[in-house]
Amino acid sequence: MSDATLQIADKVANTFDFSVDKFPLSGPDGMRTPFYGLFRSDTMGVVGASSVTSRYVVHTTDDVIALTEAAGEAFDGDINIDCHFNEGHYVNVVPSKEHRRTVYGSSDNVFPRVIIRAGYDGKSFQATMGYYRDLCLNLSMLKQISGTSVSIRHTKGLRDKMDALIRTFQTLRESWATLGDVITNLQEADVSMIGFLDSVYPVPDAEASESKITRHRNRTREIFTRMRNERFRSGRGEVGKDFRVSAWEALNYVQGHVQHRATRKNGASDFDRMIKAFDDPAVVRAQNVALAELSA
Repeated sequence: MSDATLQIADKVANTFDFSVDKFPLSGPDGMRTPFYGLFRSDTMGVVGASSVTSRYVVHTTDDVIALTEAAGEAFDGDINIDCHFNEGHYVNVVPSKEHRRTVYGSSDNVFPRVIIRAGYDGKSFQATMGYYRDLCLNLSMLKQISGTSVSIRHTKGLRDKMDALIRTFQTLRESWATLGDVITNLQEADVSMIGFLDSVYPVPDAEASESKITRHRNRTREIFTRMRNERFRSGRGEVGKDFRVSAWEALNYVQGHVQHRATRKNGASDFDRMIKAFDDPAVVRAQNVALAELSA
């Protein structure tokens, strides 16, 4: 094992220096039940939104280390990582900047990010190739693109399957070229920003409440302000009176609004906001509308 891989393993182990343990849940007066709860060993905080059964196998930090090591080997050990816990383990794998793709000029670039998710919701582990856009600090995934997301079944002895895991992440690494080509095509596709937003956030009807109309108006104003600022920083210049932009821009204006400005619980970290944005309905709609332009 290389020194770089050992450092990766140490960082995961030091960040996730606790276990998630399964304990039986009791009813009134100590009545036995067939249900179990998951709890963090360091805080005894509840993990997950529902109970599990006696057959549920809790994954360990070592499983997460194995996944991260495999990702590192797939990128020849040349990665950094960020680790987060939010109802499960998340590892943000950051390959070297040599994988950068330029989208427009010198200020609009994308860099590969592999997000590893090991949750406690009974689903398989997920690893997804996403992108980080330096212009707006967006971190996002286009899971609709074939090959950019893989499921990894949680089984005992995950480390014993390291060769297979490395091959899985090598395949995921190759999807960066495909994702980069899609992003280039989105930059070349022309859309009406007004029509794009109407598809993502339909205009409230005449019977809508005043508060709903106000939220819609404020959100639209914020997104258009974001559009003007990002076009200036990227060197694209002022938008015309017809408000036509690239599908890539339109998608990221919505993504940026949801990731950075949407209302979240107090204390939500930047990574928590990113996780919420991954599956936000508005972001998914924006992705679908933008990608539809490539087949129009």
